[in-house]
Amino acid sequence: MKNRLKVLRAERDWTQAQLASELDVSRQTINAIETGKFDPSLPLAFKAARLFGQSIEDIFQDEAGA
Repeated sequence: MKNRLKVLRAERDWTQAQLASELDVSRQTINAIETGKFDPSLPLAFKAARLFGQSIEDIFQDEAGA
């Protein structure tokens, strides 16, 4: 799954650790999501969307193009 987390995080000058703290997950989880090695749970995706004031679809995109 493609995502814009890294871009959104950079716009706020946040480190992976700072974003992890905001979302109550580990820095390793943020790294895995940003690099596409891990897809976030639906509750985590909603939490990220609320944090950045965007819809889930604006942050996370299905690579299949659906």
